[in-house]
Amino acid sequence: MKVKFERLEIPEVIIIEPVVFEDERGYFFESYQKEKFKEIGIDVDFVQDNQSLSIKAGTIRGLHYQLNPKAQAKLVRVITGAVFDVAVDIRKNSPTFKKWVSVILTADNKRQIFIPKGFAHGICTLTPNTKILYKTDEFYFKEYERSIRWDDPDINIKWPLEDIGEVTLSEKDKNAPFLKNAFLVYSYW
Repeated sequence: MKVKFERLEIPEVIIIEPVVFEDERGYFFESYQKEKFKEIGIDVDFVQDNQSLSIKAGTIRGLHYQLNPKAQAKLVRVITGAVFDVAVDIRKNSPTFKKWVSVILTADNKRQIFIPKGFAHGICTLTPNTKILYKTDEFYFKEYERSIRWDDPDINIKWPLEDIGEVTLSEKDKNAPFLKNAFLVYSYW
């Protein structure tokens, strides 16, 4: 069975919609199958899985990335709750540099987003007690980790905050630099 996928306005960012089999017991789906993903252009070797819990709706995590040579591609999905998921092109020579795309990921819709290397990633939780799970094709290295301000006016992400109220941020994300001051070493490849 083929995986359903959709390329966004930045075509390297891909939404994956699994084929879900449901019956009286519940449901089953393949969240990752290397050969099927390779057929749609996601040919990476994932080496690490990460899971996070955000207790409050309106929790923003990001915009995060790792520098080369430890840049990460990510495959992100929601286990419980819902997020507004964002990918920002930070490849300086890319025709879509500073552009962003987004998708709503929920436990119910079971959609995933593939974010390639060269992109910053962020989420805003839409419900309390949201858990996300994501695969990376590179290990986490603190010395290569970087962030960009979630509310950078040069990127101008339209976060869905009108019904959420207060934003919850980590100290790292509160103090992240704007894109114009961020250290980027990506070129368009």
